[in-house]
Amino acid sequence: MDVFLPAILLVAATTWTSRVDGQVTFMAELTSRPAQKLSKYGWYGNVRLQRFHIPEETAIARWTFTVTRGNSFYCGQHNITVYIRWGAPPVINPTDCVFPNVTLWNPSLSLILPVISQNSTMFNLSDPAPGEWFVAAHLPEDDGRIEQKGFPSCTYFFQPQLSVRRAVDTPVLPQDAFLTQTASFEQPARLKLFVPEFASSLSVTVRDCSSGEAAESGNCWLLLRLGSASLLQRPVTVNCSGMSCSASLVNPPWDTWLRVVVESSQVNRSVTFRITWSYTEGCKPKSVGLEGGDEFKKPQKSSSQSNSTSANTTEVSNGFSFANKSSALPTSLTVSACMWSVPVLYEEVDVLSLRFTAANGSNVSVTDTHPTLLTYPLPSQATGGTLNLRLTLNTTDVVLDNSSSVLACFSPWAPVLQLNHSQPCRTALFGGYGVAVNTSSPKAVLRLPFPQSASWYLTLQLHCNSSSCGNASVVSVVPELSVSACVEDCGSYGECRLLRAYSYLYAGCVCKAGWKGWGCTDYSSALSYGRQLLSTLLLTLSNLSFLPAIVVATRRFYITEASVYCFTMFFSTFYHACDQPGVAVLCIMDYDALQYCDFLGSVCSIWVTILCMAQIRAIAKYTLFMLGALLIAMSMQLDRKGLWNMLGPILCAILLMASTWVYRGVRRRHCYPPSWKRWAFYLVPGLCCALVGVCLYIFAETEDNYYYTHSLWHILVASCVVFLLPPEEKQREALGWSRGFSWHWSWRPQICGYTLCESSKEELYTVT
Repeated sequence: MDVFLPAILLVAATTWTSRVDGQVTFMAELTSRPAQKLSKYGWYGNVRLQRFHIPEETAIARWTFTVTRGNSFYCGQHNITVYIRWGAPPVINPTDCVFPNVTLWNPSLSLILPVISQNSTMFNLSDPAPGEWFVAAHLPEDDGRIEQKGFPSCTYFFQPQLSVRRAVDTPVLPQDAFLTQTASFEQPARLKLFVPEFASSLSVTVRDCSSGEAAESGNCWLLLRLGSASLLQRPVTVNCSGMSCSASLVNPPWDTWLRVVVESSQVNRSVTFRITWSYTEGCKPKSVGLEGGDEFKKPQKSSSQSNSTSANTTEVSNGFSFANKSSALPTSLTVSACMWSVPVLYEEVDVLSLRFTAANGSNVSVTDTHPTLLTYPLPSQATGGTLNLRLTLNTTDVVLDNSSSVLACFSPWAPVLQLNHSQPCRTALFGGYGVAVNTSSPKAVLRLPFPQSASWYLTLQLHCNSSSCGNASVVSVVPELSVSACVEDCGSYGECRLLRAYSYLYAGCVCKAGWKGWGCTDYSSALSYGRQLLSTLLLTLSNLSFLPAIVVATRRFYITEASVYCFTMFFSTFYHACDQPGVAVLCIMDYDALQYCDFLGSVCSIWVTILCMAQIRAIAKYTLFMLGALLIAMSMQLDRKGLWNMLGPILCAILLMASTWVYRGVRRRHCYPPSWKRWAFYLVPGLCCALVGVCLYIFAETEDNYYYTHSLWHILVASCVVFLLPPEEKQREALGWSRGFSWHWSWRPQICGYTLCESSKEELYTVT
């Protein structure tokens, strides 16, 4: 199988062509994803996310997780964590961080996979819920060590595969009519039924069981399961031990197919039975939408036209207007009605940004006799963000007493239409989220990261502890529902970033200054302001160590080299001032431009220093200066943090320098440079500074000690330049400078060759 294909779908056309398992035909399908390189967990961007689709009527889903180590040398023992979730990406917390306030989440199923040379793990799930399933994987928590790009490191690859066994002709269970079926332990009976909208309860009944044996003819020995498995929610299971039994669901999921599986609990025994189902509509609202007298109004074109519009209109997202209703309940909601359904509109504001509004205005009427229902259909492209619900009690018109409150239940797939303090906010198969607002707490906020794609229902009802609410029988509540990319835009110490897994978009917070967590609100390891300021001062002021190198280069008339050192010192200082993670930040220009100039100046400084040590002719040296700077600038644009961007120029310059030194040593029959003092007091200390600096830069830097080690790297590199710069050049006539610091520019042209000028230097220069 080609692992580089995004998906491989194989349909086994000849598999299970005969009718088995309760007269149902099964087909096999396989979906594969390419292997991805895993990363250590620091934030959600380090997680490798894959999306799978499980079709309707899938009997068995099997994931195969293959982990491969990418190199042969020993990397230690590591475990890979894999998460599985239905309907949305898994919300994970491997570092046990504190979540933001009023942020609710459910842990996903996690698997720990050990890494050997190559390891495969299988995970089976019977009767999985249809739809989108997400698989996420990552290595253990990041230890903070900064790895330089290009050096060999331990790499691990993760590849998931999904194989499903799907029924293609599942019988539909008729309503209020019995269907005869046969089930066994190996071959259960599989059926399905469609639950309509506004169904308050349903019941599935099994009767007239017969196993064909007289001794056991009075017992069913059947297991009846309703619903699908979604890891956190299991199907409702009833053990039938008599001639008949039934399973009931209160508040079943609306407008969806429900799976019904019946199997024998006895091995090697088939049971024949009859099965039926029925449902009730405990509450169905009046017709909603535009009335006969309502009209769509054209969008306003100017402010003057807008002012002339009647005050009883509310603009919606598409530019049209609905007639605004009064805050009181409409007259169509009579005593015989059971609830008031409010139509909802939504608009796409931006990527992973939706806003839902009530069509009849921001204020929604809530009464103590009937629940108020709002339906929010959440599309699948919004599951990668955060669902935000805010309820505000309008206390300007009616004031509630301390014993009264507005109860709210926010649930997916089906609403809870009976709200009180004793009634849990939970449907038959799925959980909900309950909140309340009252006079003392008029606002309530609820956040759900990575919400599941479904129709979400908000039920509101006024609850009074006394027998009646009196004058406060109708109150106004402002429900605000929106989808944002991140929780509160990751706060002051985080940055919200959009992530992509192929065509699927989701968002995550990358934190700074030691803050962590889902919304960068966990300050348990946060850096204090003093430490942030110390980090900024160390990384910026350490660049002043280039001043001695600039002075030495100027005194020795290496003006080009001194200008490169000035460039490096300036941009390294302001790059690190802009690169700080906290609030002690100063950016004089775009961050990317500062980073580019810092990296370019650092490599060019090393390049010109080593070429200067080679002491080649001026015309060759400055040609190599310019050519090398252009090539370095090009390579920096291609891959700024690549290993060969720094290693390539260094090796080329060292090779050129070594060639010239060897040539001079062979020609003079003496070691070059000839002075032992030059080696003992300049070259050896300079090489030691360079070696220690490189070791710190490559092996010792971590996120915790970065501002110490990198500041020391600045000092060592600048000190290395001071030691390694050669003495003053003797061929100064090519530069046009006079000796000393008189800085007298000689405009008289000098025509001499390289040998002539070197032999008659006393005649060409005046000592000052």
